[in-house]
Amino acid sequence: MQRMLITLNINGEEREVAVQPHHTLLEVLREDLGLIGTKHGCELGECGACTILLDGAPVLSCLLLPLALQGRAITTIEGLEDHGQLHPLQETFAELGAAQCGYCTPGMLLAGAALLAHNTHPSREAMKEALAGNLCRCTGYTKIYEAIEAASERMDEEKHKAALPGPSSNGIGGKRRL
Repeated sequence: MQRMLITLNINGEEREVAVQPHHTLLEVLREDLGLIGTKHGCELGECGACTILLDGAPVLSCLLLPLALQGRAITTIEGLEDHGQLHPLQETFAELGAAQCGYCTPGMLLAGAALLAHNTHPSREAMKEALAGNLCRCTGYTKIYEAIEAASERMDEEKHKAALPGPSSNGIGGKRRL
């Protein structure tokens, strides 16, 4: 079958790729673009291992055809960090041991990050609902929920720090005069 040249916005970058019309976004990400953080799981839309963000919303890449996604913003796990700085949820996953085998981790991180982008202080019920399409066979989800809670707190702290005025420039080593 003939490949078609399309342009996809992946992780903030326009990428031209020649795709087979019947290939899923999951196949294109992994096989054509080398973005292997998105995992093959059931390929039936049941497990969430292939979760990506489409215009900020978690979706299953095994169910999407890339031909229909031109002009849409696609974020994979490789694009969750910001200029080399891990997303707070990535940090708390690592710190709290929320990942065990790691297979579900990319999908969990993206679904959790999407939740935090829209609900900065989610309840456990909101977390359960947001992660309902992502299966984990190792953790029992408790550490994952704790990591989301910790990331929420960390994001609040970072916003608070960003809102604070910095040291004044008064020519005395950056110290403030009273």
